[in-house]
Amino acid sequence: MPKQTLCSERNKYNGNELNKLYRHLVDKHRLVQMLSCNLLKGPFMAILGNANTLTGNFLISLQAIGSVASSRYGDLITAGLIMAVALTIGFTIHFLMKVYLSTIAKRTGTVLDEMLVSALKKPMYLLVIVTGVYLSLAQINTLAGYVPVITRMYQVLVIVIFAYAASKVISSVINWGVKKQSATDSKVALTFLPLTGKILSIFIYIIAFIAVLDQLNIKVTALIASLGVASLAIALALQDTLANFFAGIYIMADRPVRIGDFVRLENGEDGYVDEIGWRSTKVRTLPNNVIVIPNSKLAQSVITNYYLPSEEMSFLVKGGVAYGSDLDKVEKVTVRTAKEVQQTVEGATKGFEPLVRFNEFGDSNINFSIIMRVDEPVAKYHVIHELIKKLAKAYEKDGIEISWPVRKVYVKKS
Repeated sequence: MPKQTLCSERNKYNGNELNKLYRHLVDKHRLVQMLSCNLLKGPFMAILGNANTLTGNFLISLQAIGSVASSRYGDLITAGLIMAVALTIGFTIHFLMKVYLSTIAKRTGTVLDEMLVSALKKPMYLLVIVTGVYLSLAQINTLAGYVPVITRMYQVLVIVIFAYAASKVISSVINWGVKKQSATDSKVALTFLPLTGKILSIFIYIIAFIAVLDQLNIKVTALIASLGVASLAIALALQDTLANFFAGIYIMADRPVRIGDFVRLENGEDGYVDEIGWRSTKVRTLPNNVIVIPNSKLAQSVITNYYLPSEEMSFLVKGGVAYGSDLDKVEKVTVRTAKEVQQTVEGATKGFEPLVRFNEFGDSNINFSIIMRVDEPVAKYHVIHELIKKLAKAYEKDGIEISWPVRKVYVKKS
């Protein structure tokens, strides 16, 4: 059989019974003619390839059916054709999303679009099939009295499918966010994002449930009012818990502290941020103890984050020399020793030039500060340790005196 278009193939089988059947179908539902002649001869034939032969066989069968069926079966034939077209469209959409759109999504720089295509594939297919079933049932004469019920059930199913699709999209976005944050070893993402996704999904299904009840003519005003009162009671009972939860979300979004940051708390304690949970944040101190802080209190506290804007930091080392010392000599010896420590001790920032600044006449000494710099905060303890040792040796070698507190007592003789 030579290859022909779908519409010309239809014209080849133009017996009287078939023509009557076609006129009946066109008059009863013009959507069938449009889908069978226009839609199928375009992209669907390009996808399936040798669709002309299948179409010819289909029309031969249709001619045979039309020759033996009476006109009272026209509604059933129309319903069957609508269902066949719906299945065809459903499989076509599923095939296009699975093969073409997924392939295109894989070529992009992110996996989010690929995850969204995968999430919407099943809901789209279900929506087309459910629509096809609804249109098919609406064509059957014996079910004419049940059309309002069928319509209502169709609307309910559409609401459920849309809720399912929205939940799948949110789940895909949350999973994408978790994978993206997992690459940075962020425990916050693993804690908050899945929980946020579950809360949003529950909220979507609650809205869908209320919409379904409304479609079934069930009054939801009292239910909504009851849910509002119950939500208020739960919120009051869990006030502290919810405050900690939303404070945790704020900490995650604003990021004043991050996992691994070295911070100083308002009470003077310092340590590394070890974990940010939905209720509390844990800070591990240098003696290896853990401070547990409720998120609501942490969000309201004044915190010094030594890792922001960068881990590198300057610090002061205070010292003093006896009155009568040559301050120029003291400065020269101190700067020379500080430079040696700055360039040789591990953790000190290489290339930084230390500074000495005299700042106070003390009770026993002329006090000064040495400005040093380290690559990360805790390294300063080792740098200070080495600096004090080397300064003591240098001062002793160069005859620079460090006085201890002295009190002179004058006794007045009577």
